[in-house]
This record gives sequence, C-alpha cells and structure tokens, in this order.
Amino acid sequence: MIRRTLAIAIKEMMHLRRDKRTTVTLLGMPVLLLLIFGFALSFDVEHIRLAVVDQDGSRASRQLREAFLESGYFDLIGSGSDPRVLDRLFDSGLAQAAVVIPAGYGRDLAAKRRVDVQFVLDGSDSQMATSVLTYAQQINLAVSPIVRVKGGKGPILPAPTVWYNPDLATSRFLVPGLIAFILAITSVIATALSVVREKERGTIESLRATPLFATELLIGKAGPYLVVAFVAAAGALSLAWAIFDVPVRGSLFWLAVITVLFLGCGLGWGIFISTIADTQQVAFQVGLLSSMLPTLLLSGFMFPISSMPAPLQVITHIVPARYYLVALREIVLKGAGIEVWWQEAVSLVVYGLAVLGLGTARMVRSL
Repeated sequence: MIRRTLAIAIKEMMHLRRDKRTTVTLLGMPVLLLLIFGFALSFDVEHIRLAVVDQDGSRASRQLREAFLESGYFDLIGSGSDPRVLDRLFDSGLAQAAVVIPAGYGRDLAAKRRVDVQFVLDGSDSQMATSVLTYAQQINLAVSPIVRVKGGKGPILPAPTVWYNPDLATSRFLVPGLIAFILAITSVIATALSVVREKERGTIESLRATPLFATELLIGKAGPYLVVAFVAAAGALSLAWAIFDVPVRGSLFWLAVITVLFLGCGLGWGIFISTIADTQQVAFQVGLLSSMLPTLLLSGFMFPISSMPAPLQVITHIVPARYYLVALREIVLKGAGIEVWWQEAVSLVVYGLAVLGLGTARMVRSL
C-alpha cells in the first residue's frame, strides 16, 4: 500500500516539476495576494481633512488643535473663529471633520469645570465617521484634565492600555485573516484540479485498471499539494513578519500543527469537489466559490460573527476558516498555547475527517 501511494505521489510531483506554471502559481499566489490585500485592505483612516473653529484663542485651545494635528490622522484645511464657515467647507467636501472650541475653554479647563468641545463629522461615510470619532475621543482624553461623565464632572482618566496590538494597526488584525483566506482557496482548488485533470485526460480509466485503492490514490494525489501549500503558508507568514510587522509570539510547532489541520480540511473539500466535477473549469469555479465566499464573509475575517443574524451564526460552524482564524490569531498575536484553542483544533479534525470520508466514499464508488 505504501509503495503504491508513494508511486502516485511521485507521479504528481513529477507533474508539478514539469508544469512550472502550476507550481509557480501555487507558491507565488499566496505571496502575491498577501502583498496586494495587505497593502490595499486597511481600516485605518488617515489624512482626515480637519477644520478648526477656535472661539477661545487661548493657549489651551491651541494645544488642543496641535494635539489633533500631531496625532498623524488629521490634516488642517482651515481655521478661524466663525462657525458659519463650516457650512461651506462640509457642503463642498473640503472638510471631513471639524473641531469647534467654545469661548472660555481655557478658563473653564483651568478651573476644572466641564467643557463641551463640539466635534462635527461628515456622516456620509459611516465607517470613516466611526473611526474618526474614536480618534477624536482618544485625543480629547489625552489633552483634557477633565472629561464628561454621567452626573457631571469627573477626574482625570488614565491613558488607555491596549494589549497585543498597542498601536491598533489593522494589518496585525487583517493579515492572519488574509493567510487563512489565501490558504483556503489554494488548497481547495489545487487538489480539485489535480484529480479532475485525470478525468479530462482519460487517465482515470488507467488508474481504475490498477490495484490502487481509492485511499491510496487520494493520499498520493493530495500529499504533494499539502507539502506545497505548507511551504506557501510558511512563506506568507515570513512575509507578514518582514513587511507588515506581524509577530509570531506563540509556538511555531503548534502553528504548524493547526496549519496542517486547516490545509487537510481544504484538501478534503477539494477531493470532494473533484468527485462531483467533470471538467477543470467546473472544479475551479465550484472550488473558488465554496472556499472564497464563506472564508471572506462567514469566518469572522471581515465581519464579527457575534453581530450576524442567528441563522448565519449557525452556518459559520461549517466554515473551517472560522476555527483556524481563531487559533491563528491566538498563536500569532497573543502567544497562546493549545489549552486556549484546543476546541478549534478538534473542530478542524472533525471537519477534515468528515469531508475526507465523504470524498473517499464517492471516489471508491467511482473507481
């Protein structure tokens, strides 16, 4: 059995060596997609066009204005003391945000009285407005010795402390999700196409005449792609560390284990697709849609699962990227051990055995 399985694996490796385009695609696609999405996809909002209306003209009001500009998020496009200018700036799109500092701001601040600073936002882009409002609140807390609290005045608040991602860089949140997204697509499609290719060329008939068992054929076909996908995953993680400053704080061993489990799920699903598709075009389309959309929309990569409707939350349990993404972020960003994410590992094992069993059963029937 081992010799027959090894023969199929060697045959597949020889095909990969001859088919340079496929090999380059499998190894290069994760790197290329990581670079494209890593640089293009970001929730950080920068260069916000800010107008400042300073009706106080005190040293404290100037400090508040400078705090906004020195944060790096805001670009000053105009300042003055008349708030009526804001209508023109917002209507024309010149300003996206504005700070209105009232008269007596510095005096009230020094007397530890409550001060109401008006912050005006262009809400036509709600996501941008939400991010800008967060920035403004953080800046105000950093420069003001007194803040509004329920019931009136309150004491100085300590500076916020952020664990695992102190500068709140979205790349450290998005890149692990991108790795899961990329590996889900490549592992599924590569395996599906490798088996369907035998159907298109008619060589599957020759395999049926051999003493090969279905399991031997599947292991021999999927094994090389598991190795290639794992190498691609290692390259993507190295690139994420070198370019996007995404650290790997946890164990490399456990990172490799959870990655192999996730790739096994992708390979199993690719094998199942190969049993229902008769052409590489169909296999590619089915593999792309069934791996890309669930991973992008239902894994927690782009949208929090907790905010989804209850029926969708149930469906997310059959998306393997959901479990891999949790474990990946726990290992990479938090340095957590298996005692934290063992349930995700078990879920991947169960999913992988289920799809592999289903694909193997269908392959046995076809052979």
